[in-house]
Amino acid sequence: MSKTFAELGLSAPTLAALRDVGYESPSPIQEQAIPSLLEGRDVIGQAQTGTGKTAAFGLPILEYIDASEQTVQALVLTPTRELCIQVTQALRTYASHSGIDVVAVFGGAPIRTQQAQLRGGGHIVVGTVGRVLDLISRHSLMLHECRFVVLDEADEMLDLGFLEDVERILSLTPSSRQTALFSATMPPPIRELADRYMYDPIVIQVEAATLTIDTVAQFQLPVDARSKPDKLVEVLRAEEAGPDPNQTIVFVRTKVRADQLYRTLRDRGMNVRALHGDMTQGARDGVMLAFKGGRVPILIATDVAARGLDISTVTHVINYDVPTSPDTYVHRIGRTGRVGRSGRAITFVEDRQKRELEAIERHIGTSIAQWERGATAPPTPVHERPRRHSKPHISRREDERYEKLVLGGGRAAGLTVADIVAAVTSSAGLDGEAVRDVLVLDRFSFLSVPASDADRVIEAIDGRTIGSHPPLALSLERVPLR
Repeated sequence: MSKTFAELGLSAPTLAALRDVGYESPSPIQEQAIPSLLEGRDVIGQAQTGTGKTAAFGLPILEYIDASEQTVQALVLTPTRELCIQVTQALRTYASHSGIDVVAVFGGAPIRTQQAQLRGGGHIVVGTVGRVLDLISRHSLMLHECRFVVLDEADEMLDLGFLEDVERILSLTPSSRQTALFSATMPPPIRELADRYMYDPIVIQVEAATLTIDTVAQFQLPVDARSKPDKLVEVLRAEEAGPDPNQTIVFVRTKVRADQLYRTLRDRGMNVRALHGDMTQGARDGVMLAFKGGRVPILIATDVAARGLDISTVTHVINYDVPTSPDTYVHRIGRTGRVGRSGRAITFVEDRQKRELEAIERHIGTSIAQWERGATAPPTPVHERPRRHSKPHISRREDERYEKLVLGGGRAAGLTVADIVAAVTSSAGLDGEAVRDVLVLDRFSFLSVPASDADRVIEAIDGRTIGSHPPLALSLERVPLR
């Protein structure tokens, strides 16, 4: 029988904040991690997004903070600004009865504003790695009183090349600190980091089976390419006819498609927003907060842009474009059916995409029912493999070898990172997250792709025009290994 939050040893102000947001009983990661962290132990938590890990480390942090001391007493490092904002919002909610100040610091926002917030208090700092280092170098962020450090989604920090910077930050905190590390996978560099900077950590694993993906009723809908926008409007209006308010994410493959659909639905009078990588960071933050706050019921999103969203109230996922891999499908539909609620997932399928749908059905081990107006279906059982990351790019093998490629064109040709990623994903059929380490120089660009896909990428891109710039034949080739 699971325990209550009160039985985990949390204080009255924290319990009051949890009651305010309707949290009744702890999730498995919370039930296991909170007592150990309250005892002062270092903790390694292996868990995916959606398992409640923010509260697992956030609630014990609040018990450590002395609100009368105007110093930074806890630091939470995140790989992305989206996750930084999300964690900050959660911690501020949990701290609502305790007078503890939580400050978010991340790139793409005025650094002077963040410096002023730090001068005004800041018991807990949640930040992206680069901005934290920047503030340290300006002597605006002092960590000599930092008693608690959390590395959130450490494997994603590794993927983004931040691990060396993370170590620099850890070296500036007291050796007596308490450290918590949360990661969906545990590749060797993460284990080595834990060995160097953590003291006798308790390891807690929450398998993917704890995700509520089994509560999702799944449907497919055959469509003609030309009629897809009208069919989407029909499906949205049919699904919103239920008694409860809906919140829907519509997944598309490209940023261009996201903008097109946004305009189509807006022109039909729907309250909708788009979320993709070409938007300014401020615009992305505004959309994310509006959707998370329930002010926008429909979000059109690409896979990469939606990665920072973890919203338990999503009722529907619509795959306007069939996902490029079965793992991406599982990740997408896992956005709904959270926290004991039921969800619905509807996938649009063109004739040319039937094989992709069949691959998805083989992967999940069952057939997907046809959608009809008013159709209901039992949740389709989908079980992710144990210890697999719930995010598409981590679903690749941890030991997968990457190859570096060089592109004969760069800034002088008007190329951007987004152009290169879009060209590879659309021409070679890779997920955007499989394209790594893109570096655009003046006359050349570099990128890394899985070694097994390198030949296909070269064949698809070699001699093609990339981006919306004056036609320019660009060659792609391997970088010789030294």
